[in-house]
Parts: sequence; C-alpha cells; structure tokens
Amino acid sequence: MSTQVVAAVASEVVAGLLGAGFNGAVRLPGEVEYDEQRRSVIPSVDSRPLMVAEAYGRTDVQAAVRTAREYGVPLAVQATGHGTRVPADGGILLKTTAMTSLLIDPERRIAKVAPGVRWGAVLDAARQFGLAPLSGSHRDVGVTGYTLGGGVGWLARKYGFAADSVIRAEVVTADGRVVTASAEQHPDLFWAIRGGTGNFGVVTSLEFRLYPVRQVHAGTVYYGIDRAAAILRRYRDWTTTIPNELSTAVVLTRVPGTEQPAVAIKVMYAGPADVAEHLLKPLFATAGQLLAGELRTIEYADAAMGGTPARHLDFLDTLTDEVIDIVTELEDATVEIRHWAGAMAHPGPGAGPVGHREASYSLIIDREVAGLPSSGRTFVNFLGDPGRADTAYAAKDLHRLREVKRAYDPTNFFHLNANIRP
Repeated sequence: MSTQVVAAVASEVVAGLLGAGFNGAVRLPGEVEYDEQRRSVIPSVDSRPLMVAEAYGRTDVQAAVRTAREYGVPLAVQATGHGTRVPADGGILLKTTAMTSLLIDPERRIAKVAPGVRWGAVLDAARQFGLAPLSGSHRDVGVTGYTLGGGVGWLARKYGFAADSVIRAEVVTADGRVVTASAEQHPDLFWAIRGGTGNFGVVTSLEFRLYPVRQVHAGTVYYGIDRAAAILRRYRDWTTTIPNELSTAVVLTRVPGTEQPAVAIKVMYAGPADVAEHLLKPLFATAGQLLAGELRTIEYADAAMGGTPARHLDFLDTLTDEVIDIVTELEDATVEIRHWAGAMAHPGPGAGPVGHREASYSLIIDREVAGLPSSGRTFVNFLGDPGRADTAYAAKDLHRLREVKRAYDPTNFFHLNANIRP
C-alpha cells in the first residue's frame, strides 16, 4: 500500500479505537514516541505497525481487541519486548507496559500483578516479607510473558516452573470478553495459558504463589578451560546426587573483563552456606584452581545470575561423551549446560503444558553448531524461531492446546507469537 493509503487506514482504525473507548495514548508513524514504543529487545524484530496503542487498563485492552477484529488488522501484544519475535507489521501493537499494579498478600503468600510488571518490582516487594517469586535471571524481564512461556528460574528445581505457581488469571479473549481462568473457572483455559503463552488471550492480571526464601548461597566461579571436559563428566554424575535446593549450570565462556577462556560454574543453593560448600566440594575438586569469582550468602532478590543468548537450544536426557567432546572443542562460542530435573519434572496434578519436563539438562549455545546431535525439543521462553513453537510441547499437550485454541480463538486472531494453530 502507498503511504497515503496506509495513513488513511490508520486514521480510520484510530477513530474506531477511540470510539471503542480506548483511553490510552496512540502513537503513529513519524512520531518520536512511535519509534521508541515499537522496539523489541530482540534487535532483529523491526515492527512497523499501523500504530502503537498504549493501554492503561483492562478496558483499553478490550477496545484494542474489538477494534482489530472489526477492521481486520493484526494485533500484537508487547509489555517489555523480551518475548517479541514476530513483527506487528500493518496492525495494532498493543503496549501493556504502563499497566504496573502490584499487590503482595504476605499471609497467603500470593502476588497479583498487571501485565507491565517486571520481576525487579516483585522481588523488591516480596523480600520485605521474606518471600520470593519464581523469577528468572534478569530483573527487567516482564513477569507475565515469562510466566506464560513456562518460566525456568534458579528456584525451579525446588519449586517448579513459574507457570506451575500460577493460581488465577484475568484474560481478555479473542471476542473481547473478560474471563477469569483458574482451577474452578474456565479450567481448560487455565491449563493452556500456563505454558501455552499468549495464544489464547491477553492476560491483564496474574496471581501466583510466593515462597519462603529470603537468602541463598549463590554466585559464579571460574576455572581453567583445560578442565572443561573433566568438569562436565564429573557434572554428569554429580548432578544425580544433589538435592533440589541446589541449582547449577556449567558455562564455557571467558573470565569477565578478559579474553581468557574459562569454565564458569553458576550456583544457587536455597539453604545454608556450609551445606552448599559441602555439596559442591566434589565438583570443585575436579575443577582445579579457582581463577575468579566467588559464592556468597545474599538475599535472593539481589542474586544476579545472568543468562546465555540462545541461538541453539536443545534438551538432553543425559550428558553423553559425544556432546561433551563436541562442545569443548568449539571456539568463539558460549556454551551453557544447565541442570533441570527436580520439581520441574514432578509437578502437581493439573499442571500446565510446560514442555519437556523429563529432560535432565538444557544445552544453550550462542551460535548455530553443525554436527551436534539434537533431540528436536525446544522451550518457548528461549525459542528464537517462533515457527518452531510446536517443538516446545509434548505431543499429547500440543493436541490439547490446539483443542483449547479452537474453543477460545478458532480464527487464530492471536497469531503474532509462538503460534499454536487451532
């Protein structure tokens, strides 16, 4: 379409949006705010929507959904932009960033958040009561998108995925209705959103459990790269012996601030330092001389664990010698092997469709690697190619997700995401 036609369509849709009761700001191409608001954290995603609509509340979300349907334009939803991997070209980009209400119920150990809330706000609010959410590695990540995609954090081996802690959600569905999804109300939708991402509606409120964790023994320590294969082989055996309170990852990387290749061991133990050091002793004995870093007892809210960009992601049921030999020979690559299992593999009844719970390890590499054996399994939160969304779920869960999609969004209105087709 020509620029004049696009402008005319945009003008018509804006009029419809405002007429539907949208109270937030609407940003159009050519405005400084438009370029600022349309950006994703992922540099490769360069959305060119007709407009950016900044929602201030649930009724704004409803208005945007109804207007997009009425005018036949795509709708994409973005809070922080961390999970945005599909451009919203020619449609409405609905921003929920300004929806930041946050409530903590310390007696029930429950948090209730709006979709624009980031983990840092929850961490700071919960720590006042000696509680912790099942947050990820970065404080600036949005709570809702992370959780709906499963959400694997450093307390997951003890308490499960973030999605498993959800107890209730308010959802604007594809027809503009507002429904409550819980174990008692719309239980099929409740099951689907806890791992199925934003395929079924726009979550405008999320309630989830908090846990009695105030302090952890945590940090990252660095050892010589020449010990990489030996460390990984010991890691393979050692991880079968440790309790769920201990979460670890082995990363082939560099010593911070230098070009020196190193093996980093990331650690978080939800318990006393002396117990952590005792449990870690066999692994550290194999690692050899410490090059840098330390473990220390800190508040959980202050534990900055970081992450590895996921260009290649796979799940491993065991850490084979073949995989160890391949990854330790890679040059100019960052490789992270993280221990899963624990509570992630053993959720309670009715748990949502978080994919591949049975895996023992995740393997993340910051570039594509030829010749590396692959199970073909992925995880939504780390998925670089949204076209591979089906590979993030077990076959039976994918079948059920499609049935729920057919019930709540039969025309696939919500498709600018890691899409599950009805």
